Amino acid sequence: MTALGPTQIDQLWLEHPDHISWLHAQSSALWQFHRASLQPDGTFATLSASGRPQANSMQELHATTRLIHSYALGHAGGEGDCQDVIDAGMDLLWNRHRDQTHGGYLWAVGDTGPTDTRKLAYGHVFVLLAGASAAQVGHPDANRLIADATEVLDSRFWEPQYARFCDEWAQDWTPFSTYRGMNANMHGTEALLAAYEATGEVDYRRRAGRILDFFLREMAPASGWRVPEHYTEDWTVDPAYDGDPMFRPAGTTPGHSFEWARLLLQYWDLAGRPSDDSPRIARALITQALNDAWHPTQGGLFYTLGVDGKPAISDRYWWPVTEAIGALASLIRLERMPEDEQWYRRVWDFADRHFIDHTHGGWFHEIDARGAPTATQFFGKPDIYHALQACLYPALGGLSRPIDTLRAARPFDS
Repeated sequence: MTALGPTQIDQLWLEHPDHISWLHAQSSALWQFHRASLQPDGTFATLSASGRPQANSMQELHATTRLIHSYALGHAGGEGDCQDVIDAGMDLLWNRHRDQTHGGYLWAVGDTGPTDTRKLAYGHVFVLLAGASAAQVGHPDANRLIADATEVLDSRFWEPQYARFCDEWAQDWTPFSTYRGMNANMHGTEALLAAYEATGEVDYRRRAGRILDFFLREMAPASGWRVPEHYTEDWTVDPAYDGDPMFRPAGTTPGHSFEWARLLLQYWDLAGRPSDDSPRIARALITQALNDAWHPTQGGLFYTLGVDGKPAISDRYWWPVTEAIGALASLIRLERMPEDEQWYRRVWDFADRHFIDHTHGGWFHEIDARGAPTATQFFGKPDIYHALQACLYPALGGLSRPIDTLRAARPFDS
């Protein structure tokens, strides 16, 4: 028996109590590690590699919202000391990130006020996710946040002629680019499904379905099951686009294929598991991403591919590995195929050896060519969201309704 689960291939890790207990322990360890983000004044700090708050007071919108979502998951499951993180995050969103003059939410704020006043769809969909997760654990301010985020997304970002979100505005809602992107729409799908689960309002689910149809039923099969990332104003693929290396790298990003596959299966489950091709599409995305991006000798996943489908940025980050875990767990829950179990074990083994910091806690965010932790793109350990979901979602036993499942089972009650 390993620390992760049984060694016999005929025994699924997801059905073995040792593996589920290990996942639960990893989830609790992440909540405990990232609680240090909460500062005495009610703000959040990013964490160093050892888990100490860093002296950078800037807080980005996606970081605030992801902490709310992550600790709402903990609160639902019975993990202790989650409520104060949720409360602080909700206060920061409403009173610091929210633009009380023009509406919407500012990308970054600091001790003395805004530090980046752009209005990004990527950040706004995470506001909706935070509101939906907070609502499911009964936070008193959640409904107003959902209503406000929904209104802004609907009036400023949703393009009904395309059934997709546009990307960015200046603080006063004047345009400064014509960029259109896949990433904001992928996380928009995540947020819309969470809002549907929180409110029962079917329009959220319908919009998610329309986004999924474009990217996964139109663009992905036409592109060799690699989802194009970047588009022009009329949603024509822009293969020459080269933005910032963190949020908008050139080429395609295999890690996003895993996220899309999991979200497609979540949508399909919430829609009543209709007799369509969603499972086949999810499998095609996952298979292509593993074939393209898994390092053939060292393991881990290359960050981006060029237009030729070959690795472009060969750096290996933690988040594509976490998303592969979640996607493979969904396939195993659905179809129980031996090759999915083999991949699930292989990816977890790599994460355990290279990304989980067994000394200080948390996950390393990137490794170098030798497989050792490094810091070129990410400094410290600023994120809980990806690693937590990799540890938490596979243990829940379903494709959707994670907070409902946690609230019913309360696996982290002491």
